[in-house]
Amino acid sequence: MIDIMLFLLVFFAMLTLRMIPTTGHVSKLPGSTTASALPPPKLLVEIHSGGELFAEGKTVTAAQISDLVRSRDAAKLTVTVAGSEDASLQQVMTVIDAVRSGGATQIGLAARQTPK
Repeated sequence: MIDIMLFLLVFFAMLTLRMIPTTGHVSKLPGSTTASALPPPKLLVEIHSGGELFAEGKTVTAAQISDLVRSRDAAKLTVTVAGSEDASLQQVMTVIDAVRSGGATQIGLAARQTPK
């Protein structure tokens, strides 16, 4: 019984510290040996392998991403772009361009830490 309680304690601690993603669909992030932790984004844009874009739990286009950024305080908005391993560089650049067109300048790329 103590083992189960310890497991639950560790699980909730990891969930609280955002070590386990609670939102988003992208599960196969590209790896990087120099990845570092960023504060939680105020806007997460996901690029799936088929090129579909997701923001705030729904499918969006690049123009809708620009409008979404414009509707918020773009100067203080932190946007993280999370692409699947299959996402092309062009798809990533399209999202970055859409975010910058909306006025945001704080853009991060999500990656998972890989061993050296």
